[in-house]
Amino acid sequence: MPTPAFRQPSAQRDGNGDLRTIGFEIEFTGLSLAGAIAAVEGAYPATRKNATAAACDLEIRDFGVISVELDWEFLKQQAEESGGVAADDWVSLLSQAAELVVPVEVVCPPLAINRLDELLPLTEALRKAGAQGTGNSFIAAYGVHINPSCPGLDNATIWNYLRAFSLLQWWLVEAHAVDLTRRASSYVDLYPEAYLRQLFSTTTAPQTTQLIADYLSHNPTRNRALDMLPLFSEIDAAAVQSAVPDDRIKSRPTFHYRLPNCQIDRGDWSLADSWNVWWTVDELAQRQEDLDTLSARYLEQHRAILGVKRNTWVAYMDQWLHDRGLA
Repeated sequence: MPTPAFRQPSAQRDGNGDLRTIGFEIEFTGLSLAGAIAAVEGAYPATRKNATAAACDLEIRDFGVISVELDWEFLKQQAEESGGVAADDWVSLLSQAAELVVPVEVVCPPLAINRLDELLPLTEALRKAGAQGTGNSFIAAYGVHINPSCPGLDNATIWNYLRAFSLLQWWLVEAHAVDLTRRASSYVDLYPEAYLRQLFSTTTAPQTTQLIADYLSHNPTRNRALDMLPLFSEIDAAAVQSAVPDDRIKSRPTFHYRLPNCQIDRGDWSLADSWNVWWTVDELAQRQEDLDTLSARYLEQHRAILGVKRNTWVAYMDQWLHDRGLA
């Protein structure tokens, strides 16, 4: 089966006039850290940098740095403190033990939207080396994270993306066929309906400070399917840290979309599958009038205590999107 193409968004450029960039984070099991590093080196000519018992950066000319690491914050910190390549034996042993239960994470550099096909050799190399995706683990609360740069940091643009995602969040779970174990975890929690009602109740974009305050009031956590904390930190880091004091939050002008499964072991899967579902959010965010209409309809469907009937809304949105070529 041919590999699907990365669909190009209507909003091609950011607020500086540059092509938007997309970053990906891929979590998987089935490979040791050394095996994952070797697979990346097989896909691209790379130079190793900053290697520890828990992580390694691979510098690739005209591409950027791919980071390969065990997804365990404590282990990475201990490995760094023990001296990098000359890590203490206990750190190396801990690293080897962690490989049995802790997923490996490959963090790709942000690439311009017209260069995403250059990621195809990476996933193919990892697959051939034996990487296993979400469905092959009993602790399957990991997947693919997508970090698209935002077309603008103004209040109207951010508001429209928040509305687009919020209108689609239930539909997205079905579109990605999110693994049941991941649905049950807190890592990819959806926005609460109380936040959606607040978001949809205004007919004009709130000021940025209000957007941030409303979001933090309802979502004071990194564990959201669409984590806005990195983007909001880019605008007002103090406000974010006051609500969510966590040094893992890194400021950057991007969304942090965490919903997709990782199906890297499937020969017919690529990162385009994950991106092309997010693409629907990106396109809807450009449709101001449709966002207004859909927001009003959502509020009309709200039932006291019970909220909006999820299955009915998913079916409605699915038909609406297909009628407009957005799904």
